[in-house]
Amino acid sequence: MTVSSLDPGIAARLKRDPDGLVAAIAQQYDTGEVLMLAWMDDEALRRTLDTGRVTYWSRSRREYWTKGDTSGHVQYLRSVALDCDGDALLLRVDQVGAACHTGTRTCFDGRELTPPAAGSDGSARPATAEPASASPEAATRDTPTHGTVYDQAAAERTDPAEGSIR
Repeated sequence: MTVSSLDPGIAARLKRDPDGLVAAIAQQYDTGEVLMLAWMDDEALRRTLDTGRVTYWSRSRREYWTKGDTSGHVQYLRSVALDCDGDALLLRVDQVGAACHTGTRTCFDGRELTPPAAGSDGSARPATAEPASASPEAATRDTPTHGTVYDQAAAERTDPAEGSIR
């Protein structure tokens, strides 16, 4: 890893693991398909933001790799979001070809795990449980809120300096 010239404002928001890395989840920008998980340090993120091609840090090879340089399976960056804890990045990308080194579209294709207590529909929920969207919180969260009390409460909790709900 090298010293980075990542924007200090961005660098200050990242919470890194002891090796200086942040998890980076690649998602197909237009379908929402989760493609892969890899790792970035400040320099990998800077390179990604500067070039528009996604660069990761390889923990096994201990070097940077720009997705697609050897395989031709390029990831073009569309946007980056930082999660609420600052310890994970969501990279919305335009994936060309397979995302996984095994040649599959995603690193998760054909690798489903079924929980031992799963029902016949694959759900671990008891058959009598209400759907998650039936809760009042989920119903409020999942519905458009144009001028509702929820909007008012959210506006009152907004931190103007960060533009996010506290």
